[in-house]
Amino acid sequence: MAPTSAEPPAGARAAQRTTGSTLVEVRHLKVHFPIRGGLLLRQRGSVRAVDGVSFQIGQGETLGLVGESGCGKTTTGRALLRLIEPTAGQVSFDGQDVTALGSDGLRRMRRHMQMIFQDPYGSLNPRMRVEDIVGDPLGVHGLARGSQRRERVGELLEMVGLSPRFASRYPHEFSGGQRQRIGIARALSTEPQFIVCDEPVSALDVSIQAQVLNVLIRLRDRLGLTYMFIAHDLAVVRHFSDRVAVMYLGKIVEIGPPPQVYARAAHPYTQALLSAIPVPNPTLERQRKRIILTGDVPSPAAPPPGCRFHNRCWLYQKLNRPERCRTEEPPLQPVATGQTAACHFADEAQRSTAGVLP
Repeated sequence: MAPTSAEPPAGARAAQRTTGSTLVEVRHLKVHFPIRGGLLLRQRGSVRAVDGVSFQIGQGETLGLVGESGCGKTTTGRALLRLIEPTAGQVSFDGQDVTALGSDGLRRMRRHMQMIFQDPYGSLNPRMRVEDIVGDPLGVHGLARGSQRRERVGELLEMVGLSPRFASRYPHEFSGGQRQRIGIARALSTEPQFIVCDEPVSALDVSIQAQVLNVLIRLRDRLGLTYMFIAHDLAVVRHFSDRVAVMYLGKIVEIGPPPQVYARAAHPYTQALLSAIPVPNPTLERQRKRIILTGDVPSPAAPPPGCRFHNRCWLYQKLNRPERCRTEEPPLQPVATGQTAACHFADEAQRSTAGVLP
């Protein structure tokens, strides 16, 4: 679903924008959750929610992170802000190692790194008025107090399309879309440079999704914000992002500009996701080939050896089960300018895209 407004589509505007130097750099990030059991609750294993993820986000860029439920998208976003402590790896923000900061340094850093949560119904305290939900971060970081705080809260509400008169109301008095706008205003209150958007429209009606997306686009262009946009809807990511990263079972399997990835995806999993996007043309839709994945998603507590996707991969079956896929984990390697994929047979995958991609 593309944003519906009188403005140019987000994808067209994204192509016109230029991004600056690297703002966020992630190197070999891992988040493992211990599995405990027995009388003494000893650790018996671990869930590898994020297992060696590396990427960069430039100043002013929007990186879309997509994948099916449980692949580690939200955990990655939370680990960047240290809402979840990483098990290993490094996250750098504007040249500073976030993973090495103490509590005081982390509090100062969080002024510049914020998050918009998925659930607008559960992310706002029902006992707090909007003026406190949006205004509390101003007091925490010493940005405004008293009348200045009230004025700033009104400005923030206007920025997201709400009336300053709503400041005295409680969350239950608003619709889902309005609540998400309040969440956006809260994230903007500290004047951040980087915002993690964790599926900010997935819990909203389709008619409201476009409105909230347009708010995010307008704020990005007006304030020069940098986003990591987490979603499972590839159509939204295509119109919203400068680059898209595809995640599967704790690993990034492909990353690149949307026009390239959507036209010539180099990883079989990316192709399977893209084949599920409906095309608003009945004739073309009937002519397309659908990729139906077989088997279940492996447990992140015991991922398969080699390529983690090989037990569900249609290309692995087509190539008569090459041993390399079962024994050797493929690294992310270039397949085109600005596009990388973690597949031993990326060239063969790209040659097989005819009639599959939208």
